[in-house]
Amino acid sequence: MKEEMAKEVRLTPIRNGTVIDHIACGQALNVLKILGINDQNIYSSISVGIHVGSSTLGGWKDIVKIEDIEIDHKDAERIALVAPDATISIVRDFSVAEKYSVKLGERVIGLARCSNPNCITNKGEPVLPEFRVVSKYPVQLRCCYCDRILTNVSDNLM
Repeated sequence: MKEEMAKEVRLTPIRNGTVIDHIACGQALNVLKILGINDQNIYSSISVGIHVGSSTLGGWKDIVKIEDIEIDHKDAERIALVAPDATISIVRDFSVAEKYSVKLGERVIGLARCSNPNCITNKGEPVLPEFRVVSKYPVQLRCCYCDRILTNVSDNLM
């Protein structure tokens, strides 16, 4: 019986766009949600790798490649809410032109909504939701107005 070699499947390189790497395993689709990408508004190639082997993260990671779109630092802040170890690479002409890690600060303002329906931020008042970061692993946010802990951040993104 002849043994067959398994081929490693890799995501194809992109000419221009953004590569979001080192996403926490299982969060790639939430990253697309954060970026507002869906089948109605994208006209370029997107590659999504879910549960990809990673020596850096000690196990598994997700990766997203978006052709012809360069995300900005505001989007990177939002990505940090679901993938605090992610790195962003801006690719131009098949080369990395810029690379940086996302950063989750001590406070999150105007990026997520409080899950408490009675919070002042959900009552039509001209107040931006503001949270203190309680934990980065996993991401947990505490509302500065009502003290509710937000644990499922991806469901409450603005």
